[in-house]
Amino acid sequence: MTRIIVVTGAGRGIGRGIALRCLAEGHAVAALDQDRQALARLCEARETRAMFPIECDISSPEQVEAAFERIRGWGGRIDGLVNNAALARPDNGRIEALDYEAWRRVLAVNLDGAFLCTRACAPDLRAAHGAIVNLASTRALQSEPNTEAYAASKGGIVALTHALAVSLGPEVRVNAISPGWIDTREGHAEDLRPRDHAQHPVGRVGRVEDIAEMALFLLSERAAFITGQNIVVDGGMTRKMIYED
Repeated sequence: MTRIIVVTGAGRGIGRGIALRCLAEGHAVAALDQDRQALARLCEARETRAMFPIECDISSPEQVEAAFERIRGWGGRIDGLVNNAALARPDNGRIEALDYEAWRRVLAVNLDGAFLCTRACAPDLRAAHGAIVNLASTRALQSEPNTEAYAASKGGIVALTHALAVSLGPEVRVNAISPGWIDTREGHAEDLRPRDHAQHPVGRVGRVEDIAEMALFLLSERAAFITGQNIVVDGGMTRKMIYED
């Protein structure tokens, strides 16, 4: 039976990689993104009836509800949700100059969006005994200066994950992935320096495929005994002590 997987922020980067990996595995994908052109490029990359692109601002309750109604009409069910969409600009400048509206916008997309999408399809996932994968970040666990809004939003995702796992279990499993440095740029890997790779205990910067494979695993029955977890996929960087000489 074909499984219906919803992927938010599917037009580019990690979301695009997850959407394409799910399609390759034989799943049908409802691809949500606010960027119409990015969705069009995704459809060009993989022309298939198993993909349903939807333009949607996930910070809007009305747009989210409308999008999931369309998904039900298209696929008839929802088996998995990947809450990936986010404003991925960690540096918000000095805290004294951080505008409240800018703070709220980051949380509205990165955290509220995951809540809204989960709320919209929780009954479907319960009925399907499905799974949710939330994209957090290693920035929920450690920080550089001037990253308060992004770090707070991703920390919220980690907490939301274990709360949902308890609330939606046993019918629905909920896990998070915290990526480290993932090179999401298409065709620009040659720009990375040898020392960028060498600082990682695994010897390289992460790839979109690394996260897509973990998402696919967590969505599958192979992960049937895993829920409420935040899986760090960072090449070992958060386990490395770094002191200046």
